[in-house]
Amino acid sequence: MYALIVYESMFGNTKQIAEAVAEGLATAMRAEVVEVGSAPALVGQDVGLLVVGGPTHAFGMSRASTRQSAAQQGRVVSQRQGVREWLPTLRTSSARLASAAFDTRIAKPRMPGSAARGVAKRLRRLGLALAAPAESFYVTGTQGPLVAGELERARQWGERLASSFLVPTS
Repeated sequence: MYALIVYESMFGNTKQIAEAVAEGLATAMRAEVVEVGSAPALVGQDVGLLVVGGPTHAFGMSRASTRQSAAQQGRVVSQRQGVREWLPTLRTSSARLASAAFDTRIAKPRMPGSAARGVAKRLRRLGLALAAPAESFYVTGTQGPLVAGELERARQWGERLASSFLVPTS
């Protein structure tokens, strides 16, 4: 079994977090990172952990209009579809598939909204168990960069996900 990390990213910050989470997961299991436009609609039995992340736009998951606005600000990574459009197409062939959700968002005190909470809610609706609560990673502004230390925090979160997911053998 391996971990599949599916991400949506506008300016590359969420992509960096996804890769750091994969590095953390890779300390205990194989991890594959896939941009949402290339993500499979069917997650097979060989996937034991599905981690999904995206940027917070307008207090939640991105929409076509918010992605268009981001594209007007510069070159974006995820151009074909977002996590919001991918999740309803997602099918799984494993009843044991665990999941986790993360997002990137601006580091401002009392700033409402989180794409990760929306992703987690949709993963639960699909019948997937959450391996951990939704996690947010912070950027300094709309286009970033990531707040200092966030890549390391993402790696550590990936390690904790892997350790909580794996059952010790005797």
